[in-house]
Amino acid sequence: MPEFSVIIPCYRDEKKLRSLLRQLQTMPGYRREIIVVDAADSVACKDMCSSYGARWLPSIPCRGRQLSTGAAVAKGDVLWFLHADARLSNNAFVAMTQVIRSGAIGGFFKFCFDAPRKWPAIILEPAIALRCLFGVPYGDQGIFIRRESYFAAGGHAPWPLFEEVPLVQSARRLGKFVALRTPIFVDVRRWQRDGWWRRTWHNRKLALKFACGVTPDVLVNRYQSNRVLTKHPRIK
Repeated sequence: MPEFSVIIPCYRDEKKLRSLLRQLQTMPGYRREIIVVDAADSVACKDMCSSYGARWLPSIPCRGRQLSTGAAVAKGDVLWFLHADARLSNNAFVAMTQVIRSGAIGGFFKFCFDAPRKWPAIILEPAIALRCLFGVPYGDQGIFIRRESYFAAGGHAPWPLFEEVPLVQSARRLGKFVALRTPIFVDVRRWQRDGWWRRTWHNRKLALKFACGVTPDVLVNRYQSNRVLTKHPRIK
């Protein structure tokens, strides 16, 4: 069995993090370490990690740097990167182990909106799957990768968003990078708050500007005042 290192960046989202840590703790049969990299340097987050047997690390508020910080100290054969508000399928470790044993260097999970679902999810989920087929899956899809392949691919970029893009592009050149059919459930808070189509449109604008060469730091500065984006934007 491969050993997993689960790496979770967090920024003032302790309630959702608690649910994720509780779920990870109850998933049987696999050796794992859990590393939480906290950009808020929160005592509450640190205490919570201690109660769930997770390692807590402080970081500056930049998701790419948080992920790199966790990966640098991880000891597992496979690194699994999760957002703090994710909800997992119970067979997630089984699915990852199967593709790793088949010779893949890594992969990502099927994007599914968590409850309460609205009808736009029926349209958006297949569109996201199609984008992943021709483009890059984003970090909330539970990217996992062999530890040696992660560093060979250059790791996460030190950016506040789109930090996984160069990693996935390089990983695909190194070996088989699999799109799992197993879902990961993505929190719908931002879509509910901002409106499903408005949130999606703003995310697409970010992605288009990034593809046209605008740097992530400029994008964050340009959009952080917009009410539909948080300090750590979730791009779909």
